[in-house]
Amino acid sequence: MVTILNYIDGRFVPAVSGRTLDNWRPRDGRIYGTLPASDVADVELAVKAAEVASAGWRKTTVQERSQWLLKIAAVIEERMDAFVCAESEDQGKPEALARRVDIPRAIENFRFFAGAILHQSEEAFASSASVLNYTQRSPVGVAGLIAPWNLPLYLLTWKIAPALACGNTVVAKPSELSPYTAFLLAEVLQAIDFPKGVCNIVHGLGAEVGDALVSHPRVPLISFTGGTVTAKRISERAAPFAKKLSLELGGKNPALIFSSCELASAITTSVRSSFTNQGEICLCTSRLLIDQKIFEDFAHGFVKAVQELTVGDPRHSENELGALISAAHREKVDGYVQRAVKAGAKLLTGGRKLSPPGELAEGYYYEPTVLLVTDPSFEIFQEEVFGPVVTLTPFATYEEAIALANATRYGLAATIWTRDLTEAHRASADVESGLVWVNTWMNRDLRVPFGGMKASGVGREGGRHSLDFYSEEKNICLQL
Repeated sequence: MVTILNYIDGRFVPAVSGRTLDNWRPRDGRIYGTLPASDVADVELAVKAAEVASAGWRKTTVQERSQWLLKIAAVIEERMDAFVCAESEDQGKPEALARRVDIPRAIENFRFFAGAILHQSEEAFASSASVLNYTQRSPVGVAGLIAPWNLPLYLLTWKIAPALACGNTVVAKPSELSPYTAFLLAEVLQAIDFPKGVCNIVHGLGAEVGDALVSHPRVPLISFTGGTVTAKRISERAAPFAKKLSLELGGKNPALIFSSCELASAITTSVRSSFTNQGEICLCTSRLLIDQKIFEDFAHGFVKAVQELTVGDPRHSENELGALISAAHREKVDGYVQRAVKAGAKLLTGGRKLSPPGELAEGYYYEPTVLLVTDPSFEIFQEEVFGPVVTLTPFATYEEAIALANATRYGLAATIWTRDLTEAHRASADVESGLVWVNTWMNRDLRVPFGGMKASGVGREGGRHSLDFYSEEKNICLQL
């Protein structure tokens, strides 16, 4: 049994109330540990610790902060195996995926921002021969960071690294469904004697810990990744305090597959973009819009490739998909599929809960699922399923393809498949999406802006956008 504790002011502590939550393992549906059921009292302790530590941390030089971030990255790398196993145990993803993507990206987050703050420049303006304007940056204060369960360490460090790099102190809330690697990160901080109170991690439910953090009058900044419904609540709670907000929310991401595409690459990458991490990534493709001239060829090749995907024990490298995050989430995913079929969608493959033999029988597995949908008003076309489920929809004209792509309230990511350069530029401009990939997917450069349009979010992070968000910019006008 794994006992996870809060990390406040450099110490591991249980919740003030003594209450705990069970931690369930997706691969076999068993309880394998506990975590604190924290509440407003624990958040208050963490905020106080962060406030006390802020006086010293904000005065450190960028070189000193850079070195601390590099130390964190180095120790995570040394403990790679432990982090990989923990991420898979908690989230259900294949260990091979965690080793290839999640943990290396968490390490890179620290290293990237360790370098970024060393090369940041400010602006100066000579308004006249005797007047100089220049800008200056300072930390915001205590940063409240709320991370999701699908990419636990990857997205938690995407927030923690730039917040610390800019001189802020942190109170972070990992998801209660996947707290393990956040606990291991706290162990790393303690192992390197990271300054006490600068980074605090409080575990618990969103309605208790998250709400207390968002509504705390002395936490001026909130970065949240999660669902649109929760984001609405956060906006309402934060508004009276005029907090800085960054909201990275859901997606219903289209892939526009034009007849000029390289078909084999479009099929192979679209399978990966649809089903990586069991489809539990906000950037996963969920709607494949295909030119009717190549629809049959694409659909045949795509469905065949999906049927060859292996689902099973995430500890085994041959399995490409592991388990979904929870029993409740699997029921939610299955509900979307069954309602879609009942409404008239055609099931091309999948659509069933899986129960592997032996010790994994109670795990949360689901077949990779493909549906043919021709009516964009269907729920399955409009709502984020966040699982291994995609829809195929044919289009006849370019205009119809763009209309279908933009026919949802979301606008996070899109993929375009074409060998026509004009078509690539035109579609990239016309699709309503914060990120567009052309003939590729999940090709991420940490310098570029990350965020969505419409109901997919507010604000941008990444590169200088993160440095902007996690700092306050001041203009100074000097009469010489």
